[in-house]
Amino acid sequence: MKLIYHGHSCIEIQLASGQTIFFDPFITGNPLTDLITEEVKANWLLITHGHADHVGDMLPIAKQNDATIVSMVEVANYAQRKGAKSHGMNVGGSHTFDFGKVKFVRADHSSSLEIDGVDQYMGLASGIIFQAEGKTIYHAGDTALFSEMKTIGEQFSIDVAFLPIGDNFTMGPEDAVYAARLLQAKKVIPIHYNTFPLIKQDPNAFVKNLPNDSGIVLAVGESIEL
Repeated sequence: MKLIYHGHSCIEIQLASGQTIFFDPFITGNPLTDLITEEVKANWLLITHGHADHVGDMLPIAKQNDATIVSMVEVANYAQRKGAKSHGMNVGGSHTFDFGKVKFVRADHSSSLEIDGVDQYMGLASGIIFQAEGKTIYHAGDTALFSEMKTIGEQFSIDVAFLPIGDNFTMGPEDAVYAARLLQAKKVIPIHYNTFPLIKQDPNAFVKNLPNDSGIVLAVGESIEL
């Protein structure tokens, strides 16, 4: 399994089976991304919530690849109305796909998308537990620190946790360090930082404070293999 960071909260997972999964493919309008929407190849798109910097380019990517969008039911229904394939889920629910298992878990955040000048409710925000090829990945999405992260860490042996550190809209570095202690993930990778001035952070300073040398800073386009 190969994990590639594409800036902001966009993560690409390449499986040995040949399938490719993208989390939160925010490309257009993302000054840090290394991707070009028209060149992205994907089989599945996992969306944590409905904000524009997470929904991102899911529709054109899904349509050009005949890929399936997996998200909260409100986001999934919106995608379907726009002509994309989707699979709707909700917090607490899990489903086994042909690539592995997905479970939507709590995130403390809002979720809406501006449509025709009006903010439309897009369901609850969520984190995602992704399990495939014997590995467990936790993408926290946009979230505040919450005590149930300890439960998530007890339920799952997390190989890699992607945690937002940008502050202002999500938890900042201090809370993310505390979250890492609750989750007990083997590796922690910061996301959702430096894309905009309001979320400017030093990821290297963040990982220095993580327990057990678990932190990894990925440059845009950089990857790790599990």
